Amino acid sequence: MSEASPAKAYALHLGVIALLFALSFVLPEYYHGLLARIMVLAVFAMGYNMLFGYVGLLSLGHAMFFGAGLYGAGLAIIQLGWGVPLAFLVGIACGAVLALVIGLLALRTTGVAFMIVTMMFAQVFSLLILYFATWTGGDQGQVVPQPARVLNLGATSLDLTDPTVRYMSALLLFSLVLLVTLAIVRSRYGRVLVAIRENEERTKMLGYDTFSNKLMAVVVSGTICAASGAAYALLFGYVGSSFASVQYSILPLLWVLLGGAATTLGPLIGTVFMYYVIDVSSGYTSAYLLIVGIALILLVLFFPKGILGTIRQRWLGWLP
Repeated sequence: MSEASPAKAYALHLGVIALLFALSFVLPEYYHGLLARIMVLAVFAMGYNMLFGYVGLLSLGHAMFFGAGLYGAGLAIIQLGWGVPLAFLVGIACGAVLALVIGLLALRTTGVAFMIVTMMFAQVFSLLILYFATWTGGDQGQVVPQPARVLNLGATSLDLTDPTVRYMSALLLFSLVLLVTLAIVRSRYGRVLVAIRENEERTKMLGYDTFSNKLMAVVVSGTICAASGAAYALLFGYVGSSFASVQYSILPLLWVLLGGAATTLGPLIGTVFMYYVIDVSSGYTSAYLLIVGIALILLVLFFPKGILGTIRQRWLGWLP
C-alpha cells in the first residue's frame, strides 16, 4: 500500500458518512426510513465481517448476538422500565458476555465444526426465547412503548420515533462503528487477524497466541452485532424472535459476500444492494425473488469477491 493510502482510506470513509448525512435532507420519507434501517443492519453486517472477513471463521450463529442486544435493550425498557441510554448499554453488555462465553466454547473447534457449533448455540438461544414467552413475547414478540423511546438530555429530550432523530441516531452508530472497524483492521491487531486467516500455524510459529486473538475477535464481532440489535429495538420499537433465528444469521453472510468480505465498506454496499433490489423489483412483480436470484448470479460471475472486493483487486488496491 502506498504512503497516501491511510489518508485516502479515511477520506473515503468520512466522505461516505458525509454523503449519508446529506441524503437525510433530500430523500423522500419512505426511503429516509429505509436507509435508517439499512444503516443499523449494516452495522450488524460489519460485526459479522470482523469475524468472517478478517479471521476467516464462518459462523451461522451471529443472529444470537443481534438478538441478545435486541432483547437486552428491549426487555430492559419493557420489563424493568429503564431509560434509553441504560437499556442500550445493557443490550451491548448482553451481546459481549454471550460472545465471550460462546467464543470460549466454539473456538475449540475449527472449520465446518465451528460453523455447526455456532448454529447449534443460535438454535438454543432461539428456543430459549420461545420457551420464556412470558417475558419475551414468544413468536409474537413485543412492541417497545413509544413514550419509553425518548432520550432525556437534561433540559431537552430526543424522541427516537421522530424520523429525523431516528435517521441521525442510526447514522451516528454507523459512523462510530465504521471508523472503529477501520482503525482495528489497519492496526497491528488487524494484521494479526489476517495472518491467522491466511495461515494460523505459521502465525503460531511467529509467537502469537492465536486463540486469544480469535477470542477477542469473537467478542468484538458479537459486541458490534449486539449494538446493532439494541439500536434496532430502540429506533424501530420491536423485539421479535425472528431476529434471533438461525435463518437470520445467513443475511449478514450474504450482505458481506455481496459487498466484499474483508472490506470495511463492503457490508454497507451489500446491505444497500440487497434491500433496494428487493424493494424495487417487488414493486413490479410478485416473482421478485427470481430477479434477486438473477442479480446475485450476475454478481458472482462478474464480481467474484464481492462488489468492493473485486474493485479493490482490479483497480483500487489501497481500499481497506
